[in-house]
Amino acid sequence: MGATRAWISLMALSASTTLIALIGQTGLIVALAILMLAWAKALIILRSYLGLAAAPAWGRGFAIVLGAYMILAMALVAMAGAA
Repeated sequence: MGATRAWISLMALSASTTLIALIGQTGLIVALAILMLAWAKALIILRSYLGLAAAPAWGRGFAIVLGAYMILAMALVAMAGAA
């Protein structure tokens, strides 16, 4: 993904996050949606701007760690929402 395309993707994801926040809803679904958008933005930044697309092994490693972290964050949000 080129830098311009990555930037456009990041802007679209950021606009989506802002729209969700402006709607003013709260709850589990909204929190999980915002976390998923953050996850997507982090992957774009890692691959496009930090150059991990050129180093597939490192990219997979970072993606696995980031994925584990996001799954943990989503599980904590889900547990807090269930309480």
